[in-house]
Amino acid sequence: MAIHPIEFRYGTAEMKSIWEVENKLQKMLDIESALAQAEAELGIISKDVAMEIKSKANTDYVKLERVNEIEKEKNHDIAALIEGLKEQCSGDAGEYVHFGATSNDIIDSSNSLLFNESITVLEDKIKKLTNIILNLSRENIDRVCIGRTHGQHAIPTTYGMKFGLWADELHRHWKRLEFSKKNLCLSMMDGAVGTTAALGEIGWEVHKKVSEILSLPYAKITNQILQRDNHAEFMMIMANIATTLDKIALEIRNLQRTEINEIGEFFDPEKQIGSSTMPHKMNPITAERVCGISRVIRSYVVGVLENNPLWHERDLTNSSSERIIFPEACILTDYILNLTIKLMSNLEFHQENIEKNLNLTNGLVMAERLMAELTRKGLGRGKSYNLVRESAIKANKENRLLSELIMEKEEIKKHITEEEISEIMDPHTYTGSAKTIVNELLKDSKNWFNE
Repeated sequence: MAIHPIEFRYGTAEMKSIWEVENKLQKMLDIESALAQAEAELGIISKDVAMEIKSKANTDYVKLERVNEIEKEKNHDIAALIEGLKEQCSGDAGEYVHFGATSNDIIDSSNSLLFNESITVLEDKIKKLTNIILNLSRENIDRVCIGRTHGQHAIPTTYGMKFGLWADELHRHWKRLEFSKKNLCLSMMDGAVGTTAALGEIGWEVHKKVSEILSLPYAKITNQILQRDNHAEFMMIMANIATTLDKIALEIRNLQRTEINEIGEFFDPEKQIGSSTMPHKMNPITAERVCGISRVIRSYVVGVLENNPLWHERDLTNSSSERIIFPEACILTDYILNLTIKLMSNLEFHQENIEKNLNLTNGLVMAERLMAELTRKGLGRGKSYNLVRESAIKANKENRLLSELIMEKEEIKKHITEEEISEIMDPHTYTGSAKTIVNELLKDSKNWFNE
């Protein structure tokens, strides 16, 4: 019976297939196979024995059901794996399975293979989402809207800027994943405390040879495990990715609020139901799900940070939490990337509301520009600020146009004409270098994923 929502509600088949138990078993068998091959190449075991181990080190022979059965008896997962593989090997080949290794050589090296696959999936999704948002930035480079700070109307900006900002941030996450992969996806075959003692002086060569066979970099030094600062780094990157997606989704949700309603996620009125009791509701459920699950992903950071300081060369306190954290974090991060791709691929724009909100405050959002222009005309910045502020407060209180009130001040009339005021108060022409900034970003983005 399914219990966890990942089993039936959240996650993509692509990422789940990486972390499902049979694939994890196969990855551990791949490590046992690589160990045997390395030892044969270095003359520790015969090539025939290595070939036999390699040929049986797959789930066509070593069945998950049998490994689970053995684990119930031995109460040790890697011992069960070894026994399951040993049973399938002909002759005395089974006697050399796992020779010179410790359990975590298998666990950490196989996890590196799983992380490598997971990061590839995440990078592909981030690249896809980034390109969608870059296109939105390009398409909306001239779509002027009100910018908000502290939840209040500030000055105009553009949707090109808004989308460009998110695309740039996502690209940084793509680079972080690339860097993290180099630290995280490592091979190790170092024995009980990292000295390779069971294999003698040739042990370090086995360690390197295994990594060569697995096409992974080898760890430079270990104790009984790969050090968990690298795992913490990866989890924090996923938490950071989740937070960016949370930020994007939160902005969409805010902009879809009834009072604002500038943009929003697609709602299919023919099929979709917003509420079980309120027939009129069209809720931003995709964006809300992104925000909600991002909280879960961020919560894993505490666990992975606490998994780094272990007793001496190693204890077991990291193991149980990692069995939960590693797959869930990868599955859920991939899932909300998928949701955000869906969200951003089907945005709806309501231009009439964008325009209405831009002009909602009777020109108050142009006070900064007005102050700047008066300063340029020689009135002085401090004096200009105070005069505009007086008029702005009165305009807000009396619900009048700022442009009318400002021209009631004789001192201002000496420096500026009504025609000039009319031009100054047009919010569509007060976006500074926004278009240049976005165009440069779009130009740079052509090489983002060739780095």
